[in-house]
Amino acid sequence: MLRENVADLLLFIIVARSGSFTQAAAQVGLSQSGVSHAIRGLEKRLGLRLLNRSTRRVTPTSEGQRILDRIAPHFNEIEDELTNMVEMRDQPAGTIRITATDYAADRVIWPKLAPVLKQYPDLHVEIVTDYSLTDIIREKFDGGVRLGEQLSEGMIAVKVGPDFRMLVVGSPEYFAQNDKPTTPQDLKDHNCINLRLATHGGLYAWEFEKDERELRVKVQGQFTFNTIYPVVTAALDGYGLGYIPEELVREHIDAGRLVSVLEDWTPPFAGYYFYYPHRRQTSNSFKVIVDALRYRDE
Repeated sequence: MLRENVADLLLFIIVARSGSFTQAAAQVGLSQSGVSHAIRGLEKRLGLRLLNRSTRRVTPTSEGQRILDRIAPHFNEIEDELTNMVEMRDQPAGTIRITATDYAADRVIWPKLAPVLKQYPDLHVEIVTDYSLTDIIREKFDGGVRLGEQLSEGMIAVKVGPDFRMLVVGSPEYFAQNDKPTTPQDLKDHNCINLRLATHGGLYAWEFEKDERELRVKVQGQFTFNTIYPVVTAALDGYGLGYIPEELVREHIDAGRLVSVLEDWTPPFAGYYFYYPHRRQTSNSFKVIVDALRYRDE
């Protein structure tokens, strides 16, 4: 009985509140006779007269008023809850998983996403730092942040940072005891701080370019790390030369704590991109993350 009466109860509430079959019919997109027929059918099934009818206006009977007072609010609650659910669907929520290097997480992702997470408390971001070229589909990541030259085919890529530059740096104390290199080949005579990367199958060969000539130099030294931040510390402490992103060392160079060499051999190249599969369904939450990360050249 409930199922066949719900639609007609809703019609009755609209008629009783508007005081007119004509106005109610216009609201629901039915004919006046169709609305009147539905209400008569409801009254017959309930065995109750719900409306007083006159040529100008209809008003609820005492039984009809009871429906308005006690049943209509429940329909309002249902409608409000459904509206809230739709609004929640449109509000950023859930968890977005991102893979990135520690440098990208610290200097690219965090500054951009931190204010977004304050704005949307139901939105969560999981950042997994990794230097390997993670298969984001297999490992169930929503996206990753990598340098433009490391992107795989079949991915949508959104630029999230400016062009990128690596610098060879050493402390003034180190150069007080060692000559400054003038060519990349001179690095073989220096104590260099190595970086071991899974993406390069071992120790990272330092990359140089000048006058369309490209060089990759395998360096030697006492220290080897698998992340970039200890390289900065070791260079500052005078243990050798480091090959480090400019943004991490520019402040130290300007302050005289580090000295940059071979800058004519280290031109900028494509910076960081956020990448994800073409076939990924872009939710509202995902769109918020992508838009926040997007690089805007100011």
